[in-house]
Amino acid sequence: MASVSESVPDPIGAAERQARLAGLRGGMEAAGVEAVLLGSTSSLRYFTGVDWYASERLVGAVVHASGGLDYITPRFELEKVEGLISLPGEILTWEEDESPWRLVADRIGTKGRLAVDERIALAMYRSLKTEIDDARLADAAPLIHPLRSRKSPAEIALMGHAKAITIEVHRRAHEQLRAGQRASEVVRFIDDQHRALGGSGNSFCIVSFGDDTSLPHGGEGDRALARGDVVLIDTGTRIDGYSSDITRTYVFGEATSEVRTVWDAEKRAQAAAFEAARPGVACEAVDAAARRSLEADGFGPGYRLPGLPHRTGHGIGLDVHEGPYLVKGDATPLATGMCFSNEPMIVVPGKFGVRLEDHFHMTDTGPQWFTRPQHSLDEPFADVPAWPAGRV
Repeated sequence: MASVSESVPDPIGAAERQARLAGLRGGMEAAGVEAVLLGSTSSLRYFTGVDWYASERLVGAVVHASGGLDYITPRFELEKVEGLISLPGEILTWEEDESPWRLVADRIGTKGRLAVDERIALAMYRSLKTEIDDARLADAAPLIHPLRSRKSPAEIALMGHAKAITIEVHRRAHEQLRAGQRASEVVRFIDDQHRALGGSGNSFCIVSFGDDTSLPHGGEGDRALARGDVVLIDTGTRIDGYSSDITRTYVFGEATSEVRTVWDAEKRAQAAAFEAARPGVACEAVDAAARRSLEADGFGPGYRLPGLPHRTGHGIGLDVHEGPYLVKGDATPLATGMCFSNEPMIVVPGKFGVRLEDHFHMTDTGPQWFTRPQHSLDEPFADVPAWPAGRV
């Protein structure tokens, strides 16, 4: 379980990125692929350390099975991109009236096969196909996913720190709630606290009160908090790009017996999912365990409401949501280094919802929590470790 550290873990270094590239190249050779094109996605950051926003212009990299690494950028962005590069490689530039896809095609030749980052925009893929025949293009996902899904100790440490920050922010948000407070005020408070504790600010933030909590991603209005409201807060931040994502549900005031019954069922379902997460077990089996628990308590079955309307969990890393997923149909075996949310939400339509979300990572012997699951409905943060003295 993650503990609150006095210092931020080291960022991902060049040696680890080179090891990732070596793993990618090994997969490329086995798949008969000469190169992989990375767009402005989290995979570009994962392999090269270059963090760039997605737009209509190609900023990316071509990773060659032979060992080369090319960076591609508009000429007017060259100086900025140069400042982001930490791994050696050739930088290829294109002017606004030129085709970056011709650059890519020239680098792989007339016969080479190119695997393409699955998250590259469809419009970009269509432009690429004007330069490289579709028969020579492949999906890079089978090469990238196995590497990204199993986190290294350095990645787990960064996520552990991010999650320690977010659980402390949750505790502080709970302490400052007051009647009449708008959801947007709480969102701003959480963003300020994430930044104060060293995070990137809110990577996302859902604050829901009352019957808005029955909508998994919250309502569209800016509701004011009232006594007796169920409160659901789902938020996260990033450390060196690595994400946290924690949800807590409690009541502002006194909980009804119905809320208590549902909260207890949610707690049991979360525990059932955790217990089912064993090395070699299929991801879908974890989702099935949570649903069996819920059905035993009278919810569902399946996605029927009142019950669980979404998957039990998702992978997490540089993306808040990434594969594999704890959902029926995902037969990926659980393996050391995989990291998941565990959040089998219960929705009671038109009334309230309860989601308890914590994350675990797989070890050789089983799952390990990043953060302690919520202590209780009435004392949600009773066992949150003390924030280090002297820290904001």
